[in-house]
Amino acid sequence: MQISEVVRGRFRNIRRGALGDTLFQWLTSLVAIGVVALLGVIAVVLLIAASASIQTFGPSFLTGMTWDSVADVYGAVPFVSGTLVTSALALLIGVPISLGVAIFLSELAPAKVRVPLTYVVELLAAVPSVVYGLWGIFVLAPAMANVIEPGLQGVLGFLPIFQGTPRGADKFAAGVILAIMIIPTISAVSREALRAVPQSQREAALSLGATRWESTRLAVLRYARAGIFGAIVLGLGRAVGETMAVTMMIGNWNGVSLSLLDPGQTIASLIANNFGEGGPVSLQKSALIELGLVLMLMSLVINVFARLMVSRVLRRGEGGAE
Repeated sequence: MQISEVVRGRFRNIRRGALGDTLFQWLTSLVAIGVVALLGVIAVVLLIAASASIQTFGPSFLTGMTWDSVADVYGAVPFVSGTLVTSALALLIGVPISLGVAIFLSELAPAKVRVPLTYVVELLAAVPSVVYGLWGIFVLAPAMANVIEPGLQGVLGFLPIFQGTPRGADKFAAGVILAIMIIPTISAVSREALRAVPQSQREAALSLGATRWESTRLAVLRYARAGIFGAIVLGLGRAVGETMAVTMMIGNWNGVSLSLLDPGQTIASLIANNFGEGGPVSLQKSALIELGLVLMLMSLVINVFARLMVSRVLRRGEGGAE
């Protein structure tokens, strides 16, 4: 009799556990579906709000070079170009610095230096973008206009991208401020990816006669390549969508030029500068919302590309199999 009660008690516990597992599975599935549904709702709402611009300009909106609120003619090319140029420049400057910081903190720095320096680097990620913008206006812009850009022109002035008048508020300055802003994100995620590398990888390389740098380059960086690539994509995502600091530093000119020393606009800065203008159903506001859709699509393409690249790296065994 006592044994049967124990069996029934265990059976009830098993059924309760199964019910809890089922509820947990349904709850997490609902949350996941809700996130996807929210993204879909945002896209649909933006699509409806941008319908006037879509109907008026059609595909030519994506190839148009003019943004004229007087003539109600709008094209996305200057702002897509500005977004891509400043983001690419930010990665070009920020990624090497970020990797250097991550390697130093994870592989070389003594503990008494590593801990406080890690806190400082992570604290930089919490600084509001408007503070970066103010620092850029009062510190970076004068340095760019008086020292950095003239110096680059003196050495590389024969290149079209460095021709023009140094202003300090241009695409180059916006790219530099973006690089500074993405360094904490990329370095923090890369540092965690490097710390996740098993110690046996380092010891194996050192036992074969590798130097400290060779061990880091061949064993650690190769093992953590997928995580580092993910960190770079996170930094790119922030650079593409950054608004206030770029708005304050890029010069806000609605045009296309090859030189980095000319002012420009990104999609985010144009929306921030102009969304309050015009009536609630104006064609200009509809065009701005369509630009928001374009920015959303760009972010989606970046994330899909990142997923494909990480999957390819993992399939080749470069993410940790070597």
